[in-house]
Amino acid sequence: MDSFELDVVVTRGNSVESFHRVHAAAVDACDTILARAGDPELLTFWRSCAKPFQVIPLLEGGGFDAHGWGDAELAIACASHGGEPEHVAVVESMLRSLGLEEGDLACGPQDPLSPRGAKIARDSGVRIKRTHNNCSGKHTAMLALAQKNGWPIKGYERAEHPVQQAMLNQVALWTGVRPSEIDVAVDGCGAAVFGLPLDRMARAYARLGAAAGRGEEIPARIVNAMTRNPFLVGGTDRFDSVLMEETDGRILSKVGAEGVHSAVILDSSIGVAVKVEDGSPRAQYPALIRILQELDALPERLPSRLAEILHKPIRNSRGDVVGETTVRTGAPRSAAQATAAAI
Repeated sequence: MDSFELDVVVTRGNSVESFHRVHAAAVDACDTILARAGDPELLTFWRSCAKPFQVIPLLEGGGFDAHGWGDAELAIACASHGGEPEHVAVVESMLRSLGLEEGDLACGPQDPLSPRGAKIARDSGVRIKRTHNNCSGKHTAMLALAQKNGWPIKGYERAEHPVQQAMLNQVALWTGVRPSEIDVAVDGCGAAVFGLPLDRMARAYARLGAAAGRGEEIPARIVNAMTRNPFLVGGTDRFDSVLMEETDGRILSKVGAEGVHSAVILDSSIGVAVKVEDGSPRAQYPALIRILQELDALPERLPSRLAEILHKPIRNSRGDVVGETTVRTGAPRSAAQATAAAI
């Protein structure tokens, strides 16, 4: 098993100003741990990285196809979208096809996560709605599952509801962790969230990639919907969208809150899971890029948009580069080196 250094530092001048410890696991389709950073068995919550598995019960039961939904709707169901008009339009169309409305969503209103979405909402004076919530697609799919099975709509987000029990069982199936051993709490969007070891998260993504590669219908549909519609999965300039766009869909990437990230290298079915110990999102993106490089899924010389993320310049209020955020690889870079990396 390879061991990598993925801890992220934030420099100012020649000194390290902040430090983020990063844990990670890379697992192949045979459930073998190929690489690690920190504690690969760290127990943490999967957050939004579980979404591709949470939609499976709806697909298996035929509830998804019953409404004539396609790749756009499937991508949104798996997304942590940016709340841009295109995202909101897909979610609201799904709700209409269910005969439901915004108020049926258990997630709360949320300012758009993408800068473009936030600017459009601000400039237009639009009311921020529950459909702007980055998890609104997942919640709409949960409502569809409840409706398809004749379960109560009210309370669908609660851990004891049949919808959430179906999600729990699906997560258990793909991760290989017994339902009774999965820690269940409440996610930021109000639905159930699942806690389990980091390497089991990577295992699930490896299995998803392998199943899609074998042509299994539902895994292939999920993978194709996400990788062919990266904008719907994230949004303008959001990390998951950028990574999938820059790799032409060879890597499926899914963000989670509190520094959690999952991905699968599709041509090798290697699953990856990352957790920033202090939950900082600024550290999870460069850490994921670095481990993907170590696994030969990304080149040493990155496309400019990914290079900018791996070596993120720190700028002051005048726009001057005064440091950078990057994976620690020995001595921190100087401000001059950071400036060069930003060019």
